[in-house]
Amino acid sequence: MGALAVPRAGDGGHIKSYYAASANASPRRPALVGANDTDICIIGAGYSGLSAGLFLAEKGHKVIIIEGVRVGWGASGRNGGQIINGLNASLATIKKRYGEETAKFVATSIQEGGEIIRQRIKKYDIDCDLKQGNVFAAITEKHLRELEARKILWASCGIDNQEMLDRGALKQYVNSALYTGGLIDHSGGHMHPLNLALGEAAAFEENGGKIFELSPVISVDTASARPVVRTKRGEMRCRTLIICGNAYLGDVVKPLTSRVMPVSTQILATEPLEEALARVLIPGQACIEDVRYILDYYRLSADNRLIFGGGSVYGGADPVDIEAKLRRNLAKVFPQLAGVRVDYAWSGNFALSFSRMPQIGRLGANIYFAHGYSGHGVTASHLFGKMLSEAVEGDLSRFDVFAGIGWVPFPGGRKLAVPYSVLGSWWYGLRDRLGV
Repeated sequence: MGALAVPRAGDGGHIKSYYAASANASPRRPALVGANDTDICIIGAGYSGLSAGLFLAEKGHKVIIIEGVRVGWGASGRNGGQIINGLNASLATIKKRYGEETAKFVATSIQEGGEIIRQRIKKYDIDCDLKQGNVFAAITEKHLRELEARKILWASCGIDNQEMLDRGALKQYVNSALYTGGLIDHSGGHMHPLNLALGEAAAFEENGGKIFELSPVISVDTASARPVVRTKRGEMRCRTLIICGNAYLGDVVKPLTSRVMPVSTQILATEPLEEALARVLIPGQACIEDVRYILDYYRLSADNRLIFGGGSVYGGADPVDIEAKLRRNLAKVFPQLAGVRVDYAWSGNFALSFSRMPQIGRLGANIYFAHGYSGHGVTASHLFGKMLSEAVEGDLSRFDVFAGIGWVPFPGGRKLAVPYSVLGSWWYGLRDRLGV
């Protein structure tokens, strides 16, 4: 999630966000210089690259990660911090498109992503404010029926950790008059996303891995028997290459460029709330998101700030005024916070695929990639990182299932992807507003 064709941070630091301001100490790592060689090279020190790298390093492989800016600089260090069991494409959509067996495979596999996160936190004592539970909030009766159908479908796949909440029960988790009810996934959760990435990077290095930062990739030779990754000041030749640049890869690997489109989403962090007010608004420890097409998602930080996100800009541009964009929805959810001070507001890109399904595959026998999590990458990226590591070691059983799903190009290619997606977003947003 972090490798860049062109640096996006003037001083090579993380963008100004609450996560960067509250990040654990992390070393400044050297840039790649000169000619180098390794067994396995990974482009991108975000969740996908760190997950794959750590699994491989634990097995004794010689692994190098090349990062364009700093560990967790992209989506992995800017996201909402929510551990959501699911993909952007709903399980019902996956069942309809790809069949019942694929739906069951996806349901059981995606749960593993959250378990990987918890195992890493426990094994390596990563301080990232982990909390349990995530709530899907329904604004309309139609939303509530959709959640009931979701629970039944997931249960049919053997996943029985979700519980319906009526309006009264929902208030145990979020106290907003906006919602008619909801569903809680007890196996979901939330954490400080940048600190998770930094902790995983430290664990990777503890197991013998090496990370080069401030090394934006300018070209990748995929035709040679041993792929070569080139940066401005150095190059890395490898036996196996894993590409995890996601929304920030740019055009350096041409076969991947048209597969996804960068989309920005925005987040703000309020001033710390008084303990009593925080407990009134969000009595439990869970994170919350609604179920609209363009949704709101939010949670309390360890110091009682409300971390509130939502909206999207297709093509990856940043809004002129992030705070103004988010405040209106924040006030709808919690009118008490209409005048609250906002201390941080930031934007970041995720990689959207047309099918809303993440993509994993190969560009030849020894070049692997994973991307296109479509805004649901926290758990999926950790799972895909493990599947990448399995594939490198010769176990393609799970890798081939996801790779076999294939991908669908955006109608009209990248040129028309933005206007097409904006039109679709307007249509589904209208349906949400009309409650149909």
